Amino acid sequence: MATIGKDISKAKTLLEQGQLVGIPTETVYGLAGNALNPDAVAMIFATKNRPDFDPLILHTSAMERVHDFVNEIPFPLDLLASKFWPGPLTLLLPKKEIVPDLVTSGLDTVAVRVPSHSLTNELLSELAFPLAAPSANPFGYISPTKASHVNDQLGNKIAYILDGGDCEVGLESTIVGLEEGEVTVYRLGGLDLNAIREVVGEVKVMTHSSSNPKSPGMLKSHYSPTKPFILGKLEDLVLEYSTKGIPFAILSFHQKFSSLDQSKQIQLSRTKDLNEAAKNLFAAMRALDTMDVSVILSELLPEEGLGRAINDRLRRAAVQ
Repeated sequence: MATIGKDISKAKTLLEQGQLVGIPTETVYGLAGNALNPDAVAMIFATKNRPDFDPLILHTSAMERVHDFVNEIPFPLDLLASKFWPGPLTLLLPKKEIVPDLVTSGLDTVAVRVPSHSLTNELLSELAFPLAAPSANPFGYISPTKASHVNDQLGNKIAYILDGGDCEVGLESTIVGLEEGEVTVYRLGGLDLNAIREVVGEVKVMTHSSSNPKSPGMLKSHYSPTKPFILGKLEDLVLEYSTKGIPFAILSFHQKFSSLDQSKQIQLSRTKDLNEAAKNLFAAMRALDTMDVSVILSELLPEEGLGRAINDRLRRAAVQ
């Protein structure tokens, strides 16, 4: 199994040797490898069982270093970079030839971000190369927000996990690019749409793609537990599955059913705080997935702020 620790120099050495390391970010934990080493990148796809048509995100330590890997940060994406980096924002930018085609799935754009987690940012600043780092979980499963989540699922496939504690945001980064000159959101995430609009005005939001996605995180089915995940009005779902005699667990925004088994219910935020709900989402889904039940029942959150991104994850988890 992988070793878990806070040794940046050990993580650096392993990455320089072409090995993979689990790393913390403010969004979710990443499965990191040298983004300029095609063998390391291929190992990421193989370890996750990720299809090679789903591009990866390149991580580096500062906006200044992004220019080593992209031809430009065009207006008004440069405004977003200046405002929100380091942070949960990924930009889709025209790539330089130094970036292997495997990272971008053959596209002429590369997804880039500057994470804000202090441990990983320190690691990145000491490396001579950027890191490709999709979420550190088997492809399609729930993203990890704790080092233990990574160890549970990939600990037998990687040597080291850098432990940065629980992820502060808990949702993947928001991915933004230009589509025919229009600012376009390819994936909803930890940076709220309203914050983006305050900088660049109205934006276009792309729908999911089942094949040939233009950016990471665009596949329709994703973030899924192993058990069936059912979305709807919780009162109706509880009545239906109770009547059928099918054992279930409940993932709610803030509601708790006092007449039901309390140990099989998780509230994302008792105070209806969307930021708290986002931070708790994936850990809650994982916990429910380990319970002795047949299905997980859940509900959509308010379509505002981070609620939009949370609902995006819930809807995709429910795709069978």
